[in-house]
Amino acid sequence: MRVTNAVASRRRRKRMINAAKGFRGRRSKLYRYASDAVDHARVYAYRDRKTKKRNFRLLWQIRINAATRAAGLTYSRFIEGLKAAKVGLDRKALADLAATDAAAFTHLIEAAKAALKNKPAATLLKAA
Repeated sequence: MRVTNAVASRRRRKRMINAAKGFRGRRSKLYRYASDAVDHARVYAYRDRKTKKRNFRLLWQIRINAATRAAGLTYSRFIEGLKAAKVGLDRKALADLAATDAAAFTHLIEAAKAALKNKPAATLLKAA
């Protein structure tokens, strides 16, 4: 007698069809095509969770750069000044301040400029 393990097979296939809910055409109806579609979708989802972080960091850098250039400073010098001033805000918070609270961001720019001015000349010469 041939044993097919039908209950487990049906459950596995049903799970795949349910995962393909919302896909168009045979990709949501037939197991073979649903399996391929769900596998591709999961690969893209895993990859793009990483890409999303990269894209948001780039967006935050662009927003910070736009706000600092309006105040007469570049992004890299601003970040260098914040590190010298020991300001521990991350780029997400800085971008939010730049977009929503101009007064607070202006204080940060002034703090960065002051820290750059007080930075020892020896470290500036080493970098050059």
